[in-house]
Amino acid sequence: MLITTTSAIEGKRITQYIGLVNGEAIIGANLVKDFFTSIRDVVGGQTGAYVQALREAKSIALKEMVDQATRLGANTIIGVDLDYQTIGANGAMLMVSANGTAVVAESIKPA
Repeated sequence: MLITTTSAIEGKRITQYIGLVNGEAIIGANLVKDFFTSIRDVVGGQTGAYVQALREAKSIALKEMVDQATRLGANTIIGVDLDYQTIGANGAMLMVSANGTAVVAESIKPA
């Protein structure tokens, strides 16, 4: 499945707009608290475990979005937006959400 942040796809024609699709993933409380603490403590560096956890959450959110689009008959998702926000008491969890528009797109054949 093609996933893009743009609203048009060069060389493809959108033949059907199916609708909004989304996926979410939540990272647990201790990880988020430790993550923000590590940002304050480590200037100019990244902590591999936290980066990996954020990447995994993003991957889960994208997979859920793709699964939903596939069930609806789409072959492309356009206008994709990824959001990260803290939720829960005292911002104890981090949510990653992926949103986009499921469409059916076909290749444009040269004349």
